[in-house]
Formats: sequence, C-alpha cells, structure tokens
Amino acid sequence: MKIPKRLAPLIEDGLIDAVQRQLLSGKEATVYVVRCGNELRCAKVYKDVAQRSFKQAVEYREGRKGRNSRRSRAMEKGSRFGRKELESSWHNAEVDALYRLAAADVRVPKPYGCFDGVLLMELVTDDDGDVAPRLNDVALSAEVAREGHALMMGYAVRMLCAGLVHGDLSEFNVLMDGDGPVIIDLPQAVDAAANNHAESLFKRDVNNMTRYYGQFAPELLSTDYANEIWDLYEAGELSPDTPLTGQFEHTAESADVDAVMAEINAAFDEEQERLQRIRGDDD
Repeated sequence: MKIPKRLAPLIEDGLIDAVQRQLLSGKEATVYVVRCGNELRCAKVYKDVAQRSFKQAVEYREGRKGRNSRRSRAMEKGSRFGRKELESSWHNAEVDALYRLAAADVRVPKPYGCFDGVLLMELVTDDDGDVAPRLNDVALSAEVAREGHALMMGYAVRMLCAGLVHGDLSEFNVLMDGDGPVIIDLPQAVDAAANNHAESLFKRDVNNMTRYYGQFAPELLSTDYANEIWDLYEAGELSPDTPLTGQFEHTAESADVDAVMAEINAAFDEEQERLQRIRGDDD
C-alpha cells in the first residue's frame, strides 16, 4: 500500500520496515499494521486536533503537569506553540499510561515509543494470529461474561492504585485475545488524585463495563462496584488485592435545597453586577 505521510519518517529511520495495511480509523487516530523486523506491530497515527471528533476536553487535561512553566503558559494561551505542546502532551499521556499500567499488571498493548505523533505498540492477536476483536464484537456466555467482568473490576482497581483513571472505558476500548480482555485507547487517561473529574470518570468507566457484561450475566446489573471501589480508594483502604463484594450501602442524606438555591442566587446577582459594570463602561 501507499506509505502514509506520517509513517514515512519512521521508515526512513528504520523504526518500521513496511506498512501492511490500515487496521481502523477512529475518532482520534488511524491505526496501521506495520512490520518491524520479523514482528507485526501497530502504528497509531494521531489525527490533528482540527480533524478529531474527540476533543481534548478540559476535564481530561486537568491535573496534567507541563514540562516547564513556559510550555504550560503557552498551552493555556492556545498559541501555535502551545497547541503543538498540547498535542505532544496528549500523545505522551498515552505512552506514559501504557507503561504505568503494564507495570501494575493491567493488560494493555506493549508500547515501543511515540515518534512525532505516531505511537508504536504491540499488535494484539487472537489464538489464530488474527487481529483480536473488540469486546463489543464478541458473543459471551454468562460464565465468560462473569469472568471477564471480574477481570475488568480487578484492572479498574489496579489502575486506580497506579493513580490512573481510563476516562473513556467501554466495550469499544477493550480487545479480546485468547487470555481475555486487553485495555486500549488511553490518551485521555487522567490522574486520579489531581483531576477533579476523576471520580465521575472512574464511575462511568466501571458502570459502562458492568452494563455491557450485564447483558450476558444479568445478575451483574445489581452490583455497585463503582461506588464500592471509589469509597475504598478515598478512605485509603484500596490495594490491588483488596477483596470486592460488588455491594455498596448509600447513605440517605437529604440535599440542603436552601443552601443550593442561595448559591445559585448569589451567582446570579454577581453576574448581573458584572453585566451592569460592562454596560456602564460602554456608556
């Protein structure tokens, strides 16, 4: 096939020997099967931000540390240099997450490095050597669904103990090889301690997986691993080996409606004053 422009420098540098075919084109990247020596690997070519449908939302970028203050300021201002640095940090976040999760015994593709917006990593295959299917393309028995769900809950715990939340986990971001699920697509992974959205993202990830596996094993739908795991994490009682029950007792605390309305009214009054000042300046 014709060599994609973004892969040509890697071939020139000897990092890739040949491009076999395009594997898929998604919301954030196009993935190719490439040959490196005697091995087949994946080359994930990130799309430019203007071409991507998956935006680098602030909720994902929050808590990520820039390499220095100049780069951080540039990213905040949105200058051309800042946008370039923002793209680089997005790519590097996935590489960093892959290494950290592999070290935490979470099954992810083995990374080989990121080069000018191209991530080289392991090609996950099934028992026949074909590209492993996504979880959403696999029909599961109730027993296999229960086993897969238990593995994914264990991976969620290990990820959290490693300080990371996937942030976009679903049946579309999990591959199935002969040994079970493999988690993919991690550029939006967030720091569990530094990101204010980590809790909601984590619970969404876990609930997504429970809902999917629950189609094949309905008893899973009555579990609440998301709240159980996060509660243990916040209490400092979560470890990779912490036993889980899938049960969580919610405390019945009534909302302080008056306090909420007072905050809303205060914010409204503040905004009206700001608009009045603007109108006064214009006059």
